[in-house]
Amino acid sequence: MSDNGCGFPAPGLNSFLFKPLFTVGGFEFNKVMLLALVTTLLIVVIFSAAFGKAKVVPGKLQMVGEAGYDFVRRGIVYETLGKREGEKWVPLMVSLFFFVWLMNVWSVIPLAQFPVSSVIAFPMVLAAIVYITWVALTFKKHGFVGFFKNVTGYDKSLGAVLPLVMVIEFFSNLLVRPFTHAVRLFANMFAGHLMLVMFTVASWYLLNSWLVVGAGVSFVMTIAMILFELFVQAVQAYVFVLLACSYIQGALAEHH
Repeated sequence: MSDNGCGFPAPGLNSFLFKPLFTVGGFEFNKVMLLALVTTLLIVVIFSAAFGKAKVVPGKLQMVGEAGYDFVRRGIVYETLGKREGEKWVPLMVSLFFFVWLMNVWSVIPLAQFPVSSVIAFPMVLAAIVYITWVALTFKKHGFVGFFKNVTGYDKSLGAVLPLVMVIEFFSNLLVRPFTHAVRLFANMFAGHLMLVMFTVASWYLLNSWLVVGAGVSFVMTIAMILFELFVQAVQAYVFVLLACSYIQGALAEHH
């Protein structure tokens, strides 16, 4: 019997906690880490198999790999950075896109049924990689003074409001940007997983009560949520990489 008095085991933070699968030297390795590791291996294996022995007339796997690679390259990187500047960033952005997407997709895969991105540590590390790249590139491109102008949105034509704008832009770019970049991905996957768990548990709970019709409705909602989540998972990977490209584009932009 649950604490709410109705017997319904409402999902909560317990849905995001996993016991360690094993411990090595005090380091606990759990299901989420396993899924992240499998994601990495899958990306390496799939792209190695697709492009390891590329042919002029591609096979099915090579065609799929090329389609995915080309989608990120032309649809995100080139559109944001242009072909000349963007080409060097394609490998990083393709890696980020498919890593984020596959981490998300685990939520609808049987037995796994958990989006790795709903654990804040993973989006934070990915956002940190983008953030460090952006800061380093801005310093390299513009030097210290140029970096300061870049992150503060310095524009002397703003006149009296320039100091206020510079303070807002400074905190927005250096403090808020990496936080929102990570939290946007995390929050969407966290909420989506919670909704899926709720409707799945509700279906089973209602099926074992007198509200059998309610179980059918809940099951239909579960299917609808799965389909919606598949869409959201792809969109979140797209948005994450699109933002990463926009940050790189901002680092390359000239400020006077």
